Amino acid sequence: MPLKMPQRIGLHMNLGISTKTVHEIFQTMEYGSSSSSTATAQSWLEKHSRSLGFFIDGKFSSPADRQTQDVTDSKGVVCSTVCAKDEDVASAASSAAGGFKTWSELSCYQRAKVFLKLASVLQRHSQCVSELCELSQSSTSPAALIRLAQYYASWAQLRDTLMPEWTPQGVVAVVVSDDCSVYFLLLKVLPALSMGNAVIVVPGKSTTLPALLLAQLFMEAGIPAGVLNVVTGSEASLAAKVAQNPQVNYLTYSGCKQTGEAVAKATAGWGVPMTLSLTHNSVCPFIIFDSADLDSAVDGVIELAFKKKRDFHWVLFVQESVMDSVVARLKLRMAGMKCVSLVTETDRKLIDVVVQEAQQQGATLIQPCSPPSTGGLYPPTVLCGLAPSCESVISPPPGPVLPLISFRSSAEGVTLGNHSPHGQAASIWTEDLTLALESAKSLYLGSVWVNCHSVMDPALPLCGRRESGNCTDGGREGLYQFLRPSLSPSLPRSSPSSINYAAFGSAESKFMIPEGFDPSSVPRFYSQLVGGQLRKADSGCSRSVLAPGGAVLAHCPDGGRKDVRNAVEAAVKVQPGWIKKSPATRSQSLYSLAASLDKRRRDMATSIQTQTGISFEEAEKEVELSISRLSDWAARCDKEQGGTPFPPQSGSALSTPEALGVLGVILPSSKPLLSLVSLLGAAVAMGNAVVMVPSEKYPLPALEFIQVLQASDIPAGLVSIITGGRDQLTQALANHSVIQSIWYWGSKEGCQFLQYSCISPLKRLWLHCEEEEEKEAGRNWACSDPSLQEELWRKAVVWKSIWIPTA
Repeated sequence: MPLKMPQRIGLHMNLGISTKTVHEIFQTMEYGSSSSSTATAQSWLEKHSRSLGFFIDGKFSSPADRQTQDVTDSKGVVCSTVCAKDEDVASAASSAAGGFKTWSELSCYQRAKVFLKLASVLQRHSQCVSELCELSQSSTSPAALIRLAQYYASWAQLRDTLMPEWTPQGVVAVVVSDDCSVYFLLLKVLPALSMGNAVIVVPGKSTTLPALLLAQLFMEAGIPAGVLNVVTGSEASLAAKVAQNPQVNYLTYSGCKQTGEAVAKATAGWGVPMTLSLTHNSVCPFIIFDSADLDSAVDGVIELAFKKKRDFHWVLFVQESVMDSVVARLKLRMAGMKCVSLVTETDRKLIDVVVQEAQQQGATLIQPCSPPSTGGLYPPTVLCGLAPSCESVISPPPGPVLPLISFRSSAEGVTLGNHSPHGQAASIWTEDLTLALESAKSLYLGSVWVNCHSVMDPALPLCGRRESGNCTDGGREGLYQFLRPSLSPSLPRSSPSSINYAAFGSAESKFMIPEGFDPSSVPRFYSQLVGGQLRKADSGCSRSVLAPGGAVLAHCPDGGRKDVRNAVEAAVKVQPGWIKKSPATRSQSLYSLAASLDKRRRDMATSIQTQTGISFEEAEKEVELSISRLSDWAARCDKEQGGTPFPPQSGSALSTPEALGVLGVILPSSKPLLSLVSLLGAAVAMGNAVVMVPSEKYPLPALEFIQVLQASDIPAGLVSIITGGRDQLTQALANHSVIQSIWYWGSKEGCQFLQYSCISPLKRLWLHCEEEEEKEAGRNWACSDPSLQEELWRKAVVWKSIWIPTA
């Protein structure tokens, strides 16, 4: 009796339903599916009736009275999504808070299992993920997303082993702009989840559909409900609503600068720490030296520069001795290339304006054909003979347009590579390994690719500099933005104050020395240290230093913007020489500073006692701790270093910490000497210069410390100490384009001003509301917990990744 076969085989899928007969399968001979087969993007959209709501508390919800926005592709409307209101954000935050409690109570092994299951789920549904990314015009390889899941599974497993003194932030909001890719979205979401946080995602237009799908796949992987939530709508306005919710502890953004600036200003004053990764549209140099394999380098240019959609804008720099050869190869390779479709028709107008302006300035064009008179197509174009100051070099247009500049020496090539206000990445081409490594070290950028381009892996940090961001994503280094030391106080939640940002810090009154004043009636007139020089009060302007009882102890200068400018000018001159010194040499300089402080320990203890009113024994103990802390930082100089991760691609990679540059530090009132040396030691040990503003309440120990500095081996100008009004000096530091980071202890209004103002020019911020910290037992400066010291040195460095491929 023949075996009776079923006439129809039904394959149930989590994302759709497919039913075929055995006869149909044998006729087509298509690949079969597993029991949890993958749906296509279209079937997933049809399952949701092409109308997608929010993903909150582990399920989709679509309230009836919400506005909608269409998701479109080149063929028309793909589907619609819902725009969130305040109550939707509140629901997502409440769900995330509950999810965080459940998620953080799981063991590391249990969280890692979810990530490993996610990698398997992504593999099964890779077709749907890929198609949905294509529909959203955010093309991302599923293999790259699977690699992300696998990489962060291991960090989820190791968190408590390698970071026992660190704790999750809590509820993390991840906001991305319309043009951000899915890869950069998950480079925020997955590390946050792996460290035990709950996440609220506010996606842009190009990541809305993939984000909703991935949230559903996470649920299939076994993540508890509420741990990952997605709310859709306008990212800038939603970010403000999310930041206002008291259950949100941290906000991070990825995308273009325009939206990032709007988000930063909208969230200022709500007491939520915020970081920005402004990767999209960063201007990056592509440098070809005369020792390069020119054929490979030109191939790289063609692959990179003429894509329809790029994460970065590129500028080509070619050494003069091989300029003709490179141009000839470009013409040969570009011959016969077709026009590239532009993202929007507006891009065409921008390109026409830029190309016309470049031609007026003497540029010549390399094009395979003439551009169409109208429409959304444009041929690959190289603009030759431009000056570095040309607008198309500083801010290249969208589309397949590549500016080309020549340079004479390798040093000039590096200088031109650092010319851009951005600091995201560079691709350098040379077969001279010494030149490659020296150039990579000299470029003020986060990532350097040697004889390759656009190579990314989560094992290495991706760190923007200058206008390209103020945080680190990827690698072990990128995990710390989602953690805080268990003993470190968090920024207290608050509501924005009514602040005139333009007038902040400008209305402070000067403390004038009265005419006929008898200097002998005051024990001492102190000088401030500006650029290695002692500066007394100008034009009779000074501030009174008061004892705890109100008596005048001394007078000190009332510093201002001019002093900050002079201090930064001196720091810029001395800091490059300081960072070039070996770590051992910097260590000896800090040991000499500790020895100098030891010699003046009694004078310093007296100044602390006189200023703060504590007992002499307590003051001596603070001095002793300060000497020990400086010695700790001296010992750390040559201990904190990068590593050599093992990327899955062939070749080698380096990850190295580098100095930020010039830091501005507004010091706390608590432990005036110990806090000063703790912050100064961290900044200087890592190779930075620093401009310090002592506490208005207790400036005397810092002023006495100037003599300790002058008697040490610390180079003159590396450290400046400027007394004066805190708000006035904060405003001067915030508006100075050279200062890369500000560490602030002060008022709630000062924190709000810095969050609002330090988006342009962009700075790294470490903010502390001193009034609130005093209420809740703020940072314990006497504590020597390793996590607190690690937090300090990580705040003092940026990370550089260098990729060196092999055959």
